[in-house]
Amino acid sequence: MLPRINAARVEQLLAESLRRYVFEEAGREGGVVGVSGGVDSAVAAVLTARALGPEKTHLMILPSAATPREDLEDAFRVVEHAGVPRANVEVIDIEPLLQAFDGALGEMTTLERGNVAARVRMIVLHQRAYRRRYLVIGSSDRSELLIGYFTKYGDGGVDVLPLGGLYKTWVRQLALHLGLPERIALKPSSPRLWPGQTAEAELGMGYEVIDPVLYAVFDLGLSAEEAARRVGVSLGTVERILRMHRSSEHKRKPPPVLSLPLSEILEG
Repeated sequence: MLPRINAARVEQLLAESLRRYVFEEAGREGGVVGVSGGVDSAVAAVLTARALGPEKTHLMILPSAATPREDLEDAFRVVEHAGVPRANVEVIDIEPLLQAFDGALGEMTTLERGNVAARVRMIVLHQRAYRRRYLVIGSSDRSELLIGYFTKYGDGGVDVLPLGGLYKTWVRQLALHLGLPERIALKPSSPRLWPGQTAEAELGMGYEVIDPVLYAVFDLGLSAEEAARRVGVSLGTVERILRMHRSSEHKRKPPPVLSLPLSEILEG
């Protein structure tokens, strides 16, 4: 149901667009990418290095107590594959920062602490970007954006989203094209905001179901009923995915500015 992409052409188009946006439109000098060891950030890191140049790419690994050892190992594999100079790579343990929030805010739920972790990481990325006159390059993909599977002002709080037009399935295809190892390209998705977290368990279904449904509805313009038939899933599954989309609409939009009619608020 979901067609394959021409990965070589995608790489070329995204590299050209990212280079133009960072250097010409934004007038900045490079890009900062947070590298988690997952497929999205791996592709974003390699793509940024190829588009802007390794010397203009700053990679940051920001583990917490919830970060598995294998993710750290994969993050370093990504750094090596991207060819970024060692001086342009930083590792900062954010657990002490999270513990400071624990002390200041009191006991948090798992989800609350996970969202704080995502926002702390974004604070760090933006501070480093500001110091270098760089932009923060995001790694959220089209699947995550459409269903709202990201933290508002956390991993969603970036300057540009080069992968925002690619479904998760397509990001994996691009990862393999870029030469990333299968253990990273095909790794089960997880934000790793708390121990044992996986996207599939949290969402209740995998991207092999989510992606074709989103493509059918948002790219082919099919109704929920038509999408269910075309993809071969139940109508209830399609409706559940569309509820994720509707309930997360506020996360994809800037804060609304409440209008005030001048004719009603000005005196005299």
